[in-house]
Amino acid sequence: MEWESIPQALLVDCAQLVKANSIEGNKKDNIIVIYTPADNLKKQGDMAVGQVAFHNDKTVKRVHVAKRENPIVNRLNKTKVEKQVDHEQERIDRIKEENAEKRAIAAQKKKEETELEQQRAAEKAARSYDLLFNAEEDEDAPKLTGKAIEEDFM
Repeated sequence: MEWESIPQALLVDCAQLVKANSIEGNKKDNIIVIYTPADNLKKQGDMAVGQVAFHNDKTVKRVHVAKRENPIVNRLNKTKVEKQVDHEQERIDRIKEENAEKRAIAAQKKKEETELEQQRAAEKAARSYDLLFNAEEDEDAPKLTGKAIEEDFM
């Protein structure tokens, strides 16, 4: 789902949750909640805390919230799930997975290289003249002595 095609009901729920979780926004009525993709946010060092700008103002969408609707906020808070995250363990697991992928890729590459090397060796042996004529291995050929070779010469 693209960020521009978020259903209106979901946007209303999100806007109500943003209003409820904002200290200043919770006290006011008729607020506007702005949303945009994260890569459109522009944050510079001289900006105040919490202040952001946008690279492209055309990709900024706005949702108007007239007032807080407690049934929506209560429904969302009932389904809220908080879990403790062990960041160190997640990092270790991620590194293990990355290393396993690297090893698998290296093993596949090594296997391909050995197959290619064997194929090249077979092609080289097929083109080689070393095994074309080997009298010692040819059992059907008569064994000729030096004198027989001289007699056969003429």
